[in-house]
Amino acid sequence: MPSDPSILTRGGPMMWVLLIMAVIVLVLFIERTFYLHRGQIKSTPFLDGIKNTLSKRRIVEALTLCEETPGPVAAVVKAALIHAHDDETRMRYAVQEAAVVELPALERRLGSIAAIAQIAPMVGLLGTVLGMATTFHDFMQGGHYATAQALSRGMWQALLATAGSLALAIPAHLAYHFLHGRVRSLVRDIEWAGNEIMRYLLIDYRKTGAADADAGAVNVGRVEGPGSGPVE
Repeated sequence: MPSDPSILTRGGPMMWVLLIMAVIVLVLFIERTFYLHRGQIKSTPFLDGIKNTLSKRRIVEALTLCEETPGPVAAVVKAALIHAHDDETRMRYAVQEAAVVELPALERRLGSIAAIAQIAPMVGLLGTVLGMATTFHDFMQGGHYATAQALSRGMWQALLATAGSLALAIPAHLAYHFLHGRVRSLVRDIEWAGNEIMRYLLIDYRKTGAADADAGAVNVGRVEGPGSGPVE
């Protein structure tokens, strides 16, 4: 968007509307970029750390690690850990519910950026039409001897409104697709982390717990022995 006040003035009232829309897009883009960057974590190392903690049967420590880690991936993993001892159906429902809660926060305000990108050319078209109307008005006021300088005011308004709308719409479209790509990447991480932690809890974690329980029972049997009294 042009920053020269004379260009904004020559562009007519629609140029100020485009300028306000450009400021809104810039603010939304910066806010969404920082938010998504904060929520983007290295899912594989994080999940490896959770698995390592769970292998030591420290589920409370794993929950604490999820609470201290920002982002939707940690929230989904936490939901699975809370239901670690439930059946597969309840655990899967909890993971899906946590993902559904996180998704709207990721997609928030992206629709506003997309809407501005689509509306900006229409605003520019309106400015172009107003500029052409100004041109014909000046031509009629000048009669048969209207000067080029008198007609240039409306033409400037029409051309600057068109250029300003395109200068806003193109970066706004790029910003939307960039942020949408970041959201899709986070969604893939959420789906992968949810499936991976569920697989681990339902198979490896419970198998390890069963093995530890069997080993404990064998050790107790060896100490007491069949028919023997308590060991002093």
